[in-house]
Amino acid sequence: MTDGETGRVFRLAYVPGVTPAKWVNVWTERMPGVPITLVAVSAAEVVGLLRDGGADAGFVRLPVDRDGLSVIPLYVETTVVVVPKDHAVAAADEVTTTDLTDDEVFHPLDDTIEWAVRPGLPAFTRPATTAGAVELVAAGAGLLLVPQSLARLHHRRDLTYRPMLDAPQSQVALAWPTDATTDLVEDFIGIVRGRTVNSSRGRTPASPAEKPVRRQAQKPAQNGSGRRAAPARRRGKGFRPR
Repeated sequence: MTDGETGRVFRLAYVPGVTPAKWVNVWTERMPGVPITLVAVSAAEVVGLLRDGGADAGFVRLPVDRDGLSVIPLYVETTVVVVPKDHAVAAADEVTTTDLTDDEVFHPLDDTIEWAVRPGLPAFTRPATTAGAVELVAAGAGLLLVPQSLARLHHRRDLTYRPMLDAPQSQVALAWPTDATTDLVEDFIGIVRGRTVNSSRGRTPASPAEKPVRRQAQKPAQNGSGRRAAPARRRGKGFRPR
């Protein structure tokens, strides 16, 4: 952490269904001097929040308007159909879009799944939110197709869900304003990508302390045969060459 980061707060936005706890826990351990603040925001509003500087980075659901944003796709979610527990679909383990041909299917305004052709019949209304659509499903007015995490988020005892085998899927990504790629953003990117605390990600690492050089004892010289040379004998006082 640099001196310029002291006293900073990292603001992380996230859309419904995304659980940022595991990344937040790593941040808290690695960056104890920089608190992290979570900002819950709808999928429709998260891009505007990032562009207006309301958060440093955020988890979004693709596709989004990427103008001015940097985006890292993270993972893909299974699409499920939410139905009342007594609905015929609940008896199956998996369903396809053709299984919903005669059912009314809600299309909430905050839907983030890209459909070429929406399955089923159009419902009598388009709810403003996924939460509102879940309430209508519980009332028996139709069915709902959502990413699995949203089905879990809006779980009710009277509802269940089944995976859709042939439905498009929702992808979660990390996004941030490209012109605001700060060191703190880079730190969070490293955490999301699973980098270790010692891995390089662009910053100049601190130089390790220099270790004192240990001098090794000089080894006796060796002769050409590889044997150690015998020490020269001292000449006695009475010795004279002939």
